[in-house]
Amino acid sequence: MACLTFSKEGNFKEEQGEVCTLDGTVDWRGRPAIKTKSGGWVAGIIILLNQGLVTLAFFGVGVNLVLFLTRVLQQDNASAANNVSKWTGTVYIFSLFGAFLSDSYWGRFKTCAIFQAIFVIGLVSLSLSTNLFLLRPKGCGDQTTPCGKHSSLDMGLFYLAIYLVALGYGGYQPNICTFGADQFDEEDLREGRSKVAFFSYFYLALNLGSLFSNTILGYFEDDGMWAIGFWASAASAFSALGLFLFGTLRYRHFRPSGNPLSRFCQVFTAAMKKWRVKMPPNGEELYEEDVKESSMNGNRKILYTDGFKFLDRAAYISSRELDAQQQVCQNPWRLCPVSQVEEVKCILRLLPIWLCTIIYSVVFTQMASLFVEQGAAMKTTISNFRIPPASMSSFDILSVAVFIFLNRRVLDPLVGRIKSSSKGLTELQRMGVGLVIAVLAMVSAGIVECYRLKYANKDCIHCEGSSSLSIFWQVPQYAFIGASEVFMYVGQLEFFNAQTPDGLKSFGSALCMTSISLGNYVSSLLVSMVMKISTEDHMPGWIPGNLNKGHLDRFYFLLAALTSIDLVVYIACAKWYKCIKLEGKCGENDDDDNNEKKKEPENLKL
Repeated sequence: MACLTFSKEGNFKEEQGEVCTLDGTVDWRGRPAIKTKSGGWVAGIIILLNQGLVTLAFFGVGVNLVLFLTRVLQQDNASAANNVSKWTGTVYIFSLFGAFLSDSYWGRFKTCAIFQAIFVIGLVSLSLSTNLFLLRPKGCGDQTTPCGKHSSLDMGLFYLAIYLVALGYGGYQPNICTFGADQFDEEDLREGRSKVAFFSYFYLALNLGSLFSNTILGYFEDDGMWAIGFWASAASAFSALGLFLFGTLRYRHFRPSGNPLSRFCQVFTAAMKKWRVKMPPNGEELYEEDVKESSMNGNRKILYTDGFKFLDRAAYISSRELDAQQQVCQNPWRLCPVSQVEEVKCILRLLPIWLCTIIYSVVFTQMASLFVEQGAAMKTTISNFRIPPASMSSFDILSVAVFIFLNRRVLDPLVGRIKSSSKGLTELQRMGVGLVIAVLAMVSAGIVECYRLKYANKDCIHCEGSSSLSIFWQVPQYAFIGASEVFMYVGQLEFFNAQTPDGLKSFGSALCMTSISLGNYVSSLLVSMVMKISTEDHMPGWIPGNLNKGHLDRFYFLLAALTSIDLVVYIACAKWYKCIKLEGKCGENDDDDNNEKKKEPENLKL
């Protein structure tokens, strides 16, 4: 059988008697990837297992880091919480760094491998420094035995280790999801469906990895066995790296596309130089670079779209430039091809959608903070067994697993039959559903808090377990959060992967991570503002140290109102959004006028 694949000129060509991919992926030797010998679910499952093991390792450190800082390093609660926030924020900053290196220079495989190695080094360093220097006297670090003081060298080694962990995980995370999606050829109908399914299974693998960390490893660390917990995380990360490298010969790759920042600057500079030029209608007389000379490294061509017409000036060929074709071709700061201009347009169109996801992340972050504090103020015992409030997040993870199954096996087929298409809800529609369920989660949490306050002892100083209302009343709000994650975060991963140009796929995944990071910062700012406004002479504010004297329910209802407003704005942005057009293919907004047949502009080549 002849290998059919697209040449750079857009025609079919034969390669070594096998069927090759049509999306431009290559194998580890740089040759066109053969479908039967690369990618697919063999590579996809390896990456899913790798993600689960890496997530287990990361959350094995992160889930109880605040307890480690207070019990082992003797920091106060405020300082420990602040240090954890800085560390978490750094993880997401490093995600942008990793995405930049991947898209620009290294490629996703090399970037994932290097940052995983850094991640392993950081975890081993953390385990060694904890075991040799920090756990003194022996047996300290549990709820009853605090550790002694530590030297500056000990503290320096500790912070070096945890920030190596942050660098390794942050640089790896936005690339592994995109690299997994690269294993499926979206130009092939069957593999295209598998690619969509991969994002759901990827998010499930992430949650299952964190489930083990939150339960088993969390139990050992809470009991003072920090070295065992950290060594288990290091072993998991090392196994993940070995598994990842084991699949080297099976992976498909996209070539890196060079520095996107310079390409963006060239478009804006070229457009500004021609700001007085009178543009022809319908995008005519625009320059399209010859494929052989393309700066996009073989990535699929992006077709012209309306909108942001000022940027079209960067691709406009003036009469003077037609008289000096050779000089113009060598000056990308004066003339850019349509594909390069459309790359900038794609990112500008994505930004409003991305901004609307930040409020959702504010809701999501409450699960790791106020939900836990609320649970601690409820009845947490069954007979003589105490339920750790943080362990209630297990219901969120179970909800994620259940709704991924329901979405894939029930909802998508049902909507597909109603719409008479093979596709269920679009990515934008699913993200909207996620916002609706997030509103329900906050309303549920607010109602539970109203009843908790009704049965609470308002005079208690340490309000843990001060209400007779069982902590299991929190299950609905955790379940709603889990359901909303499936629609919002999985939909977000799919959307940004589908709607970013080939040369910026990792950047699209990094946008998802930065959304969560900004959600943390906005949540912290919102709490500070609420406390400042609601605190008066005889009123302790909505979220005081003693929740029984506050009104946490009002804060939950406030978040529900803000998310409802965000939903309205999101719907407007989603209706305005125009999808990327890759070589005539449009991946979103199938129901709107973006897919109406239009006369494509006749772009010129120099």
